[in-house]
Amino acid sequence: MTAHAPLRALLLDLEGTVYQNGHAIPGAPEALEAAARRGIPHVFVTNTTSRPRSVLARELHAMGLPADPSRIFTAPLAARQHLLAKGVRRAHFLVRGNLFEDFDGIEAVDAGAEAVVLGDLGVEMTYERLNKAFRLLLEGAELLALARNRYWRSAEGLMLDTGPFVAALEHAAGTEATLVGKPSPAFFAAALASLGVAPHEAACVGDDLESDVGGAQSAGLRGILVKTGKFRASDLERSSLAPDAILDSLAELPELL
Repeated sequence: MTAHAPLRALLLDLEGTVYQNGHAIPGAPEALEAAARRGIPHVFVTNTTSRPRSVLARELHAMGLPADPSRIFTAPLAARQHLLAKGVRRAHFLVRGNLFEDFDGIEAVDAGAEAVVLGDLGVEMTYERLNKAFRLLLEGAELLALARNRYWRSAEGLMLDTGPFVAALEHAAGTEATLVGKPSPAFFAAALASLGVAPHEAACVGDDLESDVGGAQSAGLRGILVKTGKFRASDLERSSLAPDAILDSLAELPELL
């Protein structure tokens, strides 16, 4: 890693970085403990939109990675803050039902929506649901994208993520989505504020070259890429992005620090 100001905090992606398919990446818990002993705190930053923050906290605890929900920054929570700040109280949701607990104060509607909130629906992302969202956008609703990652890795292999569906609705409705998850600078800023550090004093570690590394660097942080999760060497070869460091996995973090 090139010379920088001393590292005072870490922002850590979850799926593919800290854990994969419900199991901690080997060496990840020990790596975070080592960072804590060096006085380097961390928060988790994720574009995961399949489970609410409370469930993510329970899953991390079960994997030996205790995490207070307040230390987990998710795209749905950023979306809720965005909607409330704009005075939006009625939205149409393309998200999984268990995620509604992270949208307290926002009414889910099928008509008269002020915003369309698009997240991960997996196999429930049907033509009918996309077309309903398309019509609401034509009526003037704002398109709010929880993420626009292109793909992610499941136990079955690479899977389409939210990004392709965001692009489809943007193209069809002639609109531009507001992105609230990574790589939005505001998302990184909120996580940094919770730690009380400046961007140049922190690094984001993740398996997504664009959202984690590129997003972090655009926000003034260091971007560290891990070769787990969705990592593909071909992405590095085709991209103009240059990570500040590349690790085989999070287990190598203590050596880097």
